[in-house]
Amino acid sequence: MSGRDYDARWERLAAEGHNPHGEADLVDSLLGGSGRVLDAGCGTGRVAIELARRGFEAVGVDVDDEMIAGARAKAPELVWHQFDLAAFDLGEAFDAVVMAGNVLLFTAPGTETAVVARCAAHLAPGGALVAGFQLRVGGYGLDRYDADCAVAGLALSERYSTWERGPWTGGDYAVSVHRPI
Repeated sequence: MSGRDYDARWERLAAEGHNPHGEADLVDSLLGGSGRVLDAGCGTGRVAIELARRGFEAVGVDVDDEMIAGARAKAPELVWHQFDLAAFDLGEAFDAVVMAGNVLLFTAPGTETAVVARCAAHLAPGGALVAGFQLRVGGYGLDRYDADCAVAGLALSERYSTWERGPWTGGDYAVSVHRPI
């Protein structure tokens, strides 16, 4: 999907009356309205830009040059990095690292453990790794994700069925909040 197609999808949803900022709402509520946030797999910057609009210090990282170019065009005042999530090191710590939009399903197969570890390595003490993704039979699922988080020194704090904190009762989508052990 191109950056323009990705942005058009969210614009359409907003025009239909849907909230396009559920991820930002959740992160905002977890951090109490302030802090540093890394948007890992930021795409064209939708989540980071909204968090910055709310007063957060937001930084984005994505491997896709077209997506990063789109983010830079929309918000040149923010910091955008083009790196592979499986190997990046910004040398900074964040109060939250958010992986919205099925980031773990778009990483190269077999790199999920490394992606989780690199994201966890960027958390400040007491920080939160927040990720939402589709659950597919035979795909990367919650058992593997929770195990990857445990290896990275994180424990499950909260799990929801939606970014709006719908109760987790199983299903095909999960939003998980993991914190350092």
